[in-house]
Amino acid sequence: MKADIGLIGLAVMGQNLVLNMNDHGFTVAVFNRTLSKVKEFTDGPAKGTKVIGASSLKDFFSNLKRPRKVMMMVKAGQAVDDLIAECLPFLEAGDVIIDGGNSHYPDSERRVKELEKKGIFFIGAGVSGGEEGARHGPSIMPGGNPKGWPLIQPIFQAISAKAKEDGLACCDWIGEGGAGHYVKMVHNGIEYGDMQLIAEAYFLLKHVLKLSCDEMSEIFKEWNKGVLSSFLIEISASIFKHKDTDGSPLVEKILDVA
Repeated sequence: MKADIGLIGLAVMGQNLVLNMNDHGFTVAVFNRTLSKVKEFTDGPAKGTKVIGASSLKDFFSNLKRPRKVMMMVKAGQAVDDLIAECLPFLEAGDVIIDGGNSHYPDSERRVKELEKKGIFFIGAGVSGGEEGARHGPSIMPGGNPKGWPLIQPIFQAISAKAKEDGLACCDWIGEGGAGHYVKMVHNGIEYGDMQLIAEAYFLLKHVLKLSCDEMSEIFKEWNKGVLSSFLIEISASIFKHKDTDGSPLVEKILDVA
């Protein structure tokens, strides 16, 4: 049986996306530069699934249905360009390359143009939701060459999160060029703004109201039941509760630097 899609880069996000695709009835071929990771994955989390582990790029591409759909989950920057260059000898016109990392949108703009000359459709897709989202339903922001979208739409909309109100997939075509990664960048900016707000709330609760971490945890739990409900508020409540080995709050020992 040949795979519906292939994924290169078996870090946690990549692994969870593969398992998510498998759950939704898609056969996935996988490859990783460190080959031991492929065996660890197929013998471990992917054991008993339809996931196909590849021992080389040639083996990986031979296991893909045409037109080939290849998703890359590697570090942004030069690594993406290097991997595309390695894959090009095995690709042909009409194939799709998807970069699911946090690439800078001008890089995606450039890759769309470069690959279109070879007849290959490049898509830069922001993926949000972390490890848990990747496994059970991320938000996906695809943009790039619109000719590639119909080829991956059924897979991406199947694995994405669904809106509670109307069941719509949290994934739709964003636009051409670097649009997908641009929207992911804006999304990240909003998230960092939220993190700053949480940090300032913590500062006021601790230094002005003199509350303990356990008390702050309870306040954040309450906030998470109302309009402030979010993943960041939820994990903040858990973080305040977390104790170091000596029983003191771990959050107070973390340096306020990035």
